[in-house]
Order: sequence, then C-alpha cells, then structure tokens
Amino acid sequence: MRRSNPTMQQQFSIKESPLFWPAKLDGGTLWVLDETLIPKQMKYIEVISTAEAVDVIRKMKTRAFGQFLVVLNTFLVEIRRNPRLSQPVLLKKIIRTADALNKSRPTFPFSEVTAVVVAWAKSAFEEGANIRQQLEQNIEGYLQGIRGRRLNRVIQIAEAIRSGDSILTHCNVSGELAMAAAICRLQGKSIRFFATETRPYLQGAKLTVWELRRAGADVTLVADNATGLLMANGQISKVIVGSDRNCANGDFANKIGTYQIAVLAKEFGIPFYVLTQPSKKIKEGRDIPVEVRPEDELLRFNGKRIVPAGVKGFYPGFDIVPHEYVTKQIAINVN
Repeated sequence: MRRSNPTMQQQFSIKESPLFWPAKLDGGTLWVLDETLIPKQMKYIEVISTAEAVDVIRKMKTRAFGQFLVVLNTFLVEIRRNPRLSQPVLLKKIIRTADALNKSRPTFPFSEVTAVVVAWAKSAFEEGANIRQQLEQNIEGYLQGIRGRRLNRVIQIAEAIRSGDSILTHCNVSGELAMAAAICRLQGKSIRFFATETRPYLQGAKLTVWELRRAGADVTLVADNATGLLMANGQISKVIVGSDRNCANGDFANKIGTYQIAVLAKEFGIPFYVLTQPSKKIKEGRDIPVEVRPEDELLRFNGKRIVPAGVKGFYPGFDIVPHEYVTKQIAINVN
C-alpha cells in the first residue's frame, strides 16, 4: 500500500512543542518557560526588566532559541513599561539594554541581533520617527518571520529523516526535532532516537526525551560517553544536533560534547547533520569565544557538593566542530 505524504497545511498543523517558542510577551511582561523545572512541571518566569532578562539567561532558565527570544522581547518589555520616556532618553535606554544583553553570555551571538535593533532605533530617531512604534513593528515582524522559517526547517528535518533511521542527538534543539518526529509519524516513517544525557544540566534527559515522547517518538536515553559504543555496534544511522554559533567557513559551536560525537560519526561513516543560523561575523571556529561556566555546576548537584573538598572543576559550556565533520547544514537565516 502506497504511503501518502501530508500536505504543507497538515505539516504546519503539527502541535508545537512548548520548547519551540518558550517565551511569550503579554503587554509589558515577558513570560519565560523555566526549562530547568521540566519534566517535573511547566512554569513560566515573569520578566519585567533587562536585569531580570539577563538573570534568566545567565542562570540557564531558558537556553538556545529561548535565550534569543528573551533578547528580542526584552526591548519590547522596556518600550512598553516605559511609555513616557522622551525619544533621546528612550534611545539611550535601548542602547544600554543591548549592552547588558550582549554581556550576558559570551559564546552566544546576541550582539548580531541587538545591533539590528539599535540600528532601527537610531534610524527612527534620526528621521524623527516614533522609536516605540518603529521597534514594535520591526521586532514583531522579525519574530513572525523567524517563526515561519523555523517551521519550514522542521519540514526540512523531517525530509532528511528516512524510514528506518536511528538518530542520535545531543543536548536539545528547542522543539524542532520533536516536531519533525511528529511529521515523520504522520508520514508513516519508522524511526527511533537516542538522546544523550547532556551533562551537567541534563538537557537531553530532562528536555529532549520529554518532548520526543510528547510527540510520540521512540526514544532511548544514553550516557554521554556511550555514543562510541552505539556507533561501533551499528545502532546509529544519522546524527542531528543544533548549534549556538556559526562561522563563515561552516565551523560551529554547540553544547560541550558535540565535537567528540562529530569525530566519531566521521570515523564510522555516519551522516552528521547540524541545524544552523548562518553568519559571516566570525571567520572560523577558533575565533569563537567559548564560555567557561562556574565550576560549581560540575562540582554540585541539586545544591550539594558531590566531590571531595579541594577538587577543582572545569566546565566549558561549548566546543567547536570544524566544518569538515559536517555532512549537511540545515540552515535558517535569523537576520
């Protein structure tokens, strides 16, 4: 019996994962899904200032695309909660907001986005236009465009997956992989996923397996250091990961541990796919500033120290994957 493919409308009607759009603006308040509480509960954090937005980002309450949403929406929060500021004062506030967001996490390319917003504000000021109206219109249109491009990439991911695939993923790709899995189910594809724990925050164990199961996918959790064995045993046919920063030459940064998976995939001849946001701002991977997280994130678990006194910790949050390890980039342009 021939399998029929769903129409574009059916594909877009796939229920969104909560992680696909984890920050929602309501008036002058931004509600951010606290991803550190999943899967125990779904709770949204109230953000009403730049300082609170920076705190949410630094404490990893949301990650990856969620942080991108927080950055953009923070400008709207400041605009809406300060309606009486004069044009010159508002422009200065937008610039200060951008500076604070840029400093929140060094590896993330927030400056590429905040620079666009600041340019919009400066242009409006110089032309005598209303900064508030201009930014509201531009940011909301920008976000709407990104939503459409992400939905299109979900379809591209589903198209890259073949029936019978056994897919390894590392960390979490903010809803897209789970939604692609749902499309694959609709298409009748038989697939399965292996998700790494993703230490020390356990995003794979807490987020990825949670949303894949919500999408009805067959998913197995594995230890971060089990990927070599899985590949050697022929249990993996494809790797799909996300990225947090990308270079002009195709190198990219992602959650620490991605590089070793890429090396293993090349060794065993396994296709390695990465979801990217192309950028020419950085020439190559060695130019990416890698964030080193506080050592306590390794030395403590649930607030308790788990190693002997005197032991030090070293936790780079990301590593760099050279472009030659990548089989294919599935890209969207967020600029």
